[in-house]
Amino acid sequence: MKVRMIVATHKEYRMPADALYLPVQAGRALHEALPYQGDDSGENISLKNANYCELTCLYWAWKNLDADVVGLCHYRRYFAGKRKSRDPWERILTEAEASALLEKAPLVLPKKRNYWIETGYSQYIHAHHEEDLTVTRAILEEAYPDYVAAFDFTLKRTLGHRFNMFLMKRELLDSYCSWLFDVLGRLEERLDITGYSDYDKRVFGFVAERLLDVWVETNRIPYTECTVLHMESQHWLKKGTAFLKRKFIGK
Repeated sequence: MKVRMIVATHKEYRMPADALYLPVQAGRALHEALPYQGDDSGENISLKNANYCELTCLYWAWKNLDADVVGLCHYRRYFAGKRKSRDPWERILTEAEASALLEKAPLVLPKKRNYWIETGYSQYIHAHHEEDLTVTRAILEEAYPDYVAAFDFTLKRTLGHRFNMFLMKRELLDSYCSWLFDVLGRLEERLDITGYSDYDKRVFGFVAERLLDVWVETNRIPYTECTVLHMESQHWLKKGTAFLKRKFIGK
């Protein structure tokens, strides 16, 4: 079984040595080439990187990568293995550990993030634009009505899988990506983002973070969870302050 984990990156950075990982430059069609695999070969959406974020790497892997299991992580964010060390680089999930997780379930997800005082819906609209979710729900009602119940359910809870991180078997990847990129393509056609900030124009990556749980819940995909390793300081005080300001004061 060939397992590959795509590491989405837009800059040169230290990369894991384990053969599991394949660094892929996100938005290579828009930027100077880095010494990594680009997301602009074969069938791709590299030109959409400013709006799709790491999903341009996912699309490239879906269409072009030869692997039985495909994953997506971030150059500063990985799944954790079982090794103990103060150095996070020595704790990154290995290929052997990934294979062991896949024996438990065909899908590996990051441990759920809990917003405690925010639902998935309220957290999103306080950080971004409510219309993003309103239009997405309308698209599901029209094209994928079986997914609406899970959309409502997952956005009403305070817990959710975030970061667009996962590891899944190829048949699941084909199912997920076919659905995800169709929904996002319809959203792209209908959502006017001309007045959005550069940050909020990354909308399709943000919406995809919420849609992963919708797909998992609707299709009742069995999964196992894995701790996320952050390779850099998370500045929790700054993030927590911004989180509370968005909730009580607004963007």
